[in-house]
Amino acid sequence: MRKLRYLHIRFDASIEPHEIPAFRGAVIAKAGREHDLFHNHYESAGSIYRYPLIQYKRIGRSPAIICLDEGTEDIHHFFQNRTWDVELNGRPVELRVKDLRLNQYTLQAWEYSFSFSIRHWLALNQENYLRFMELPYERDRIDFLERILRGNILSMAKGLDWYIDREVRVRIRHLSPPRKQRFKEHLLTAFDATFDTNVFLPDFIGLGKGVSLGFGVVTRRKEEGRRGEREQRSNDQ
Repeated sequence: MRKLRYLHIRFDASIEPHEIPAFRGAVIAKAGREHDLFHNHYESAGSIYRYPLIQYKRIGRSPAIICLDEGTEDIHHFFQNRTWDVELNGRPVELRVKDLRLNQYTLQAWEYSFSFSIRHWLALNQENYLRFMELPYERDRIDFLERILRGNILSMAKGLDWYIDREVRVRIRHLSPPRKQRFKEHLLTAFDATFDTNVFLPDFIGLGKGVSLGFGVVTRRKEEGRRGEREQRSNDQ
C-alpha cells in the first residue's frame, strides 16, 4: 500500500497530438531547466532514468499536466510566472486553467480486478517486436503483451517506491491492431487496449515508454470509475 499525491491540471486551450513535445518544451522553458523533474535530464548531460513525476498529456483536445508526489510541489516553478502563455512551434497558445484536481490516492493491489483502457501504448521495442511478430497465434501474442503490461505496472510501482505485496494480475480484453507511432526519432509499435488488473491505477497515469509525452495513458473504464472511487474513500477513512 502506498499513498500518492496526485495533481491533475487541464488547460483551456486546444492542441494536436503531435504538439505534446512542443507543449512539454514550452513548460520546461517557463519553469527553468534547473528543475529536473520537468524533463528528467541532468543539467550537464544525460538522462535521469526514473518514472516521470511530471507527465504531459492531451486530454480531450486540451493540454494537460499530471504531477505525482514531488512533482505536485515542483509545478509551482511553472505557475510562479507572470504569464503562462507559450508558443508551440511558433503558434501562440494562451494557457488558462480549466480543471485542477488535487488528490491523494492509495495505491494498492486487491483480490479483485479493475477495468482500464490504455491509449497509444508503446509496448514493443525493437527486440521484443521481433519476438512478438514470430508468435504464430493471437492468444500467444496477447499473453506476450500481458506480460509486458504487467512489467510496466511493476516498473511504475518501483519508480514510485511502492512495493506491491500481492501478485499482480493482468488480462487484456481487447487489443487494437498494431500501428506505427513516431517517438522522437524512431517509429515504434503502438496499441490501444482495454485490460483488467487487480492494481488500482489513477486516471491519466502513464505506463510503458514515453509516458512523459502522452503515451500509454491509462483511464478507468466508466463502469469501474465509481467503484474505484468508493474503494479509495473507504481505504482513506
